[in-house]
Amino acid sequence: MGNRAGQGEPVGEAVEQRLAAELRSALKRKPAQEARLAGVIRALCPYSAALRSALSDALETLAQRGSHGRPLYAAAARSLTEAGERRACAPIKRALAADDAGGLATLSAACFCDDPSLSEPLARIATSRHPHLALAAEVARLARRESDGAHVASLAPKIKESHRIELCSDLFVPLLRHPSLPIGVAPALAVLRDAERHLGRWLVLGQIATRAGDPEPAREASQRATTGPESARAAWAMVAWALSEGRSAPPDVRPTVELVARLSDRPSSDRDTTFLYRLAEARAPAARGMLESVAKSSSLSNECAVRAALYLARDHSREDLREALGNVAANPRRDALRGLAAAALWDLGERERARELAPTLAGSRQLPTLAWNALLSVAEAGKVESVLTESAFRRVQLGWLD
Repeated sequence: MGNRAGQGEPVGEAVEQRLAAELRSALKRKPAQEARLAGVIRALCPYSAALRSALSDALETLAQRGSHGRPLYAAAARSLTEAGERRACAPIKRALAADDAGGLATLSAACFCDDPSLSEPLARIATSRHPHLALAAEVARLARRESDGAHVASLAPKIKESHRIELCSDLFVPLLRHPSLPIGVAPALAVLRDAERHLGRWLVLGQIATRAGDPEPAREASQRATTGPESARAAWAMVAWALSEGRSAPPDVRPTVELVARLSDRPSSDRDTTFLYRLAEARAPAARGMLESVAKSSSLSNECAVRAALYLARDHSREDLREALGNVAANPRRDALRGLAAAALWDLGERERARELAPTLAGSRQLPTLAWNALLSVAEAGKVESVLTESAFRRVQLGWLD
């Protein structure tokens, strides 16, 4: 908002020009906060043809340089293939010809590109002497309906722990937000789950398998929640609920910092609280205690506190936190959080209040604040129902690129 977007382009010309300039600058000299820029672009790309055009040029440049490890490359490759942009196919094919097959970012993007020209390079990479690259290529072939899954099952036992972690974060997590893979992937995922000690990554692998039609992850999680070690039953109850994807009520288990960190797809040391907000989104009564702890006070000092305030105001009648969100959104000294707070107000039904804040947010120097304001314009145009979604938060506020 703030700048009225043209019909069909709700992001707005000013935002598009700002991000295009940031892209050009980043190609000349890698910025310190490249992941943040890449995340913002990833969040807004579906709603702007001009941004996709600028990103196509950037992808071509990065592929020519062989800069496959840069966050901008991953954001561009995934965003453009997910949007069905044909211009992305040639750079991705070029990247697949590199010694490292363009890395997992390229193979992840190939999952969403149906161009026939990628069939031969993917089939070649699937026979690579590097098992993790071969497995990623075979998963891409499965996603493109070019494989029955027999080969990927033979590769799974060869994957070492460090590569399993990379495959989870760079290949399987992005697949969670897209149509299911064929059932042929299930045996390979079962092998990877058996070797996985981190519960959050086990859950990601289980979700991919469940969506493919495999009932085994849900059965195993339910069994461990009732007959496993006493100390692990609460966590497995959460996993079983997550695998049901809303078909069952959240368990009556009070989340803790340690528990939700274990259930994140991120390393436990990150203390990621994503799973808490999954519970809050489902209106789980047991989540309130930890939400109160995260919000702490009406000062809302960080992004997690702002997010917790949204759910406490929505579901637990914390009107003081509703007002606190308005104060954060209106305070120029809190510029890094203003856009996030305005997005929370929108999702709370405070639409007019969010609209009034838009002109001040549009001129922010903070990319996340600018992006949240653009997403408010997207919501105003009826393109999305909620603004502060999990994927938007991960990309805009945290700079994660899945």
